[in-house]
Amino acid sequence: MERTLFATPFSAEYWRLAAKELKKPKMLVVAALLIALRVALKSVAIPVGPYLNITVGFFVSALGAMIFGPVIAILAAAVSDTLGCLLFPSGAYFFPFIFVEIAGSLIFALMLYRVKVTTWRVILSRFLVMFVCNLVLNPAIMILYNKMVLGGEYAFLTVPRLVKNLCLFPAEAFLLVLFLNVMIPVTNRLGLTYGTREKLHVRPRHIVTLIVMAVAAAAAVALYGYYKANA
Repeated sequence: MERTLFATPFSAEYWRLAAKELKKPKMLVVAALLIALRVALKSVAIPVGPYLNITVGFFVSALGAMIFGPVIAILAAAVSDTLGCLLFPSGAYFFPFIFVEIAGSLIFALMLYRVKVTTWRVILSRFLVMFVCNLVLNPAIMILYNKMVLGGEYAFLTVPRLVKNLCLFPAEAFLLVLFLNVMIPVTNRLGLTYGTREKLHVRPRHIVTLIVMAVAAAAAVALYGYYKANA
């Protein structure tokens, strides 16, 4: 039962086993190490274009969520967000932002913990985090932050924010697949995961999907630039 894989997280046994990870010293040690790494990487970013940077913290978030599941992932996200705000403050602290970190870790856990991890699952997990956290939850909290702290207004959806996320997603999804492809054999050998031992193959259909999305994002950038130039 301890090595059971699930098709979906909609199972009482799934959550029982996820909660049971809290009783495993090895999992708590791994969680502590990944929290420290996640906090340290908060200010690290990979520049990929003007005003476009890939932050690397989500690699650690996805890896941890895949290893110890949703229960510890929620706690780890809360701790890492709090420590990050204390060690690397940027503006006034606003508690609701913690839910963005928690939501991202929870999505990764629900998609990658105790399942047969596939390339499509990894790509979809990154897409869901991008959509739910970057395009829905974060703007909603920013509206509250501006009203309650800054006393101003904030647009829920803007073209630059949408374009930026669409531009970054293909590269982030591709890099996450490559990262987990390297890490899964390691976590399997260490007994931290026990899903498929097959490699995450990036097949032509995956590449085509990401290229189409990248081209669509580039077209959106071009159209937005043309609109601004002629407005």
